Amino acid sequence: MSNTHGDAAGAGAGRAPAPPAETAPLAAAPGESSQSRRAAGTRERRWRLPKSALFIALVCLTGVTLLLYPSAAAWLAQYNQSRAIDTYNNSLREIGPQQRDEALEEATAYNADLVAGRAVVGAGSRIPTSDGADSGGWDYETLLRADNDGLMARIKIPAIDVDLPIYHGTDDETLLHGVGHLEGTALPVGGDSTHAVLTAHRGLASATLFTNLDRVNVGDRFVIEVFAEVLTYEVVETQVVEPEDTQTLQPQAGRDLVTLVTCTPVGINSHRILVTGERVHPTPPSDLAGAGHPSDLPRFPWWVAIAGGSLILVGLYVWSAGRVRRTGERDGPDAESAIPA
Repeated sequence: MSNTHGDAAGAGAGRAPAPPAETAPLAAAPGESSQSRRAAGTRERRWRLPKSALFIALVCLTGVTLLLYPSAAAWLAQYNQSRAIDTYNNSLREIGPQQRDEALEEATAYNADLVAGRAVVGAGSRIPTSDGADSGGWDYETLLRADNDGLMARIKIPAIDVDLPIYHGTDDETLLHGVGHLEGTALPVGGDSTHAVLTAHRGLASATLFTNLDRVNVGDRFVIEVFAEVLTYEVVETQVVEPEDTQTLQPQAGRDLVTLVTCTPVGINSHRILVTGERVHPTPPSDLAGAGHPSDLPRFPWWVAIAGGSLILVGLYVWSAGRVRRTGERDGPDAESAIPA
């Protein structure tokens, strides 16, 4: 009996141990599986598009856009107007001093031949209109024409940050681009007993133009550059008149006058703002030194900085709202609470 047990023990000692049997994996508990899946989802996806936060962001951006549109449109309009002035200055350099002098002489002769310098400002209209005064047979459109766009001069009003091109006529298309010269009044080249009338829109959403003309006061000055000639005028009178009151637009013996005209109140246009300046002699050296230089306008576009800052803030808000936390929750209005098993 003992020998049998000994033989079995000896036989067992001579054989290699059998490998352990493979055990089947235990089924994960339901709660465990859910947590594992949630952890895996968190690792795979750290950000989701938050719909409600995105909607809020779009509403905010729309509001900022509406608020900044007038500033942006006015800046772009002034940019184009300044480029037109640059083109005008380049055209004057190309035609040379002799042709410039001839153009000024023709304009002076035109003013002398005007039978009447009256200007009628139509009731309820946005712009003044000429009464068709005889100009002695001159072709108005060819006088002081520096380029094909009809640009004749440049006006600067430092008190209200205005630097605009002056065009022939006062039709709607012209006044969308700058200041219009009222045909039937003296051309803006100066001279005794002359009275030029210049007009521009006010209150446009797309351009500033003469919007701030009501802020010009007696004693302020404005400068007209016309074919390399520099004329400085000092404001001697500002008034608001009825459309039918055109007496102040008449030429006055021995005086060199320019009147700036626009409509008021904005959007109603029932009256006219008249700002009349009288020629300053001699022309200030600072105005002579600044003639022909590129415009300083438009100034720095702060609306770009505001728009860019708003876009960054809104982007950060959307990103933060869609960010998934380590626990599997997402920040922001669309966050879903992670419920542990």
